[in-house]
Amino acid sequence: MNGTILVVDDDVDTATLLRDVLRRRGFEAIEVHSAAECLERLRARPVDIVVTDVQMPGMSGIELCQELRDHHPDVLAIIVTGLGVLDTAIGAIRAGAYDFIIKPVKADALAISVSRAMEHLSLKQELKSLRIAAKDAPSDGIVGNSAAIRETVDMIRRVSDSDATVLVIGESGTGKELVARALHNSSPRRDQPFVAVNCAAMPAPLLESELFGHVRGAFTDAKQSRPGLFVQAGAGTIFLDEIGEMPMEMQVKILRVLQQRTVRPVGGDEEVPFQARVVTASNRDLETAVEEKRFREDLFYRINVVAIHVPPLRARQNDILMLAQYFLKRIATRTHKPVEGISSPAARLLMHYDWPGNVRELENCIERAVALCRLDEITVDDLPAKLQEHSSSNLVISTESTCEMITLDEMERRYVRHVLNAVGGNKTQAARALGIDRRSLYRRLEEPLQPPKPPEEQPPAPPAPPAASGPQE
Repeated sequence: MNGTILVVDDDVDTATLLRDVLRRRGFEAIEVHSAAECLERLRARPVDIVVTDVQMPGMSGIELCQELRDHHPDVLAIIVTGLGVLDTAIGAIRAGAYDFIIKPVKADALAISVSRAMEHLSLKQELKSLRIAAKDAPSDGIVGNSAAIRETVDMIRRVSDSDATVLVIGESGTGKELVARALHNSSPRRDQPFVAVNCAAMPAPLLESELFGHVRGAFTDAKQSRPGLFVQAGAGTIFLDEIGEMPMEMQVKILRVLQQRTVRPVGGDEEVPFQARVVTASNRDLETAVEEKRFREDLFYRINVVAIHVPPLRARQNDILMLAQYFLKRIATRTHKPVEGISSPAARLLMHYDWPGNVRELENCIERAVALCRLDEITVDDLPAKLQEHSSSNLVISTESTCEMITLDEMERRYVRHVLNAVGGNKTQAARALGIDRRSLYRRLEEPLQPPKPPEEQPPAPPAPPAASGPQE
């Protein structure tokens, strides 16, 4: 994203050079030549980022960072410091600077730092909006605005008034039961029971007794008759979770139940009708299971009247922070911890992680972070190590055109930038991942930024020698 940058340097040529570089990168850049002039400009017109030198007459760059931190907290500062003065850079960070750049300033380094700062500001604003939005989260718990989850919610609304059997399909941890409950709560059956059964958690004999009930004396411990869950659900909804794990002998009985709309209790002779709507779910590919003879084809078509797909979290990346804030508010309220938000670096790690465990893993991560958090917001240190160490491996270099091929030096710079982005801009982590020190990281990232030189006049070319008239040997 573009933004407004204020360049502060008492050297007019340097300030103009940095301003022009930023303008060429699409930013609106302004130059001033003292910290006092910078603060005066901020009072007249807001800016997003201040790029400031350290050594200046009057107020130094470090003191300017402190002033910005105390009175302009929404403005990020980037310090420009000389080689060999890392103590100064560390002092600047402690004073509130967002980042620092080593002199001589290089175009790519400046652009990367400013772009990352703008992303930080954008993410900070988004987190602020999500914190407000979390107060009005939907009661059904389905949180998100991505196209994938909107399609799921739309399908729930379209079939909520129907009595058709629904199959909810999704990976483990995506929230299939949540979808089933939303389907129940948006239907005319909302005032009736919602009964959920995990078909993978019980052996066939126990599952049959739980679902269909039993009569007195049906087995050793059956001291009295008991209605099954199909009947207990009344006119509500019975949810058969992980139906793909159901033993084959139970699949035959479930098929008959769905066809006849009656159940026969274990040990009984009479059929008992039930009224509940049947919703099933599976994290397995049931069509493949049918082909491999592990799931009955006739049962598959009976339960797959309407299919609702629940997208994995990696397919709804725009919802990650909204879900994280939703879980944060709920968990902090339950545990009475004064944690209200998520820091921008922590949010960036949440966004870049693949979430193989889907929404369940995200909820677990936030619960852990709230438990460990010692501030009013979750920081990187509160997140699991696998998130902190995760780096995406999406670097693809594929070309057969010599015009598009790049030098090894450029390849190295691109890879270093890739690693830096993968760890959320954390220079220490990037240097550790690359096996180099932080100073070497800068050297590999950037090329010196030099003022443009006027083209030199070339001496006229010498006249060409006269063509030889004799034969050539």
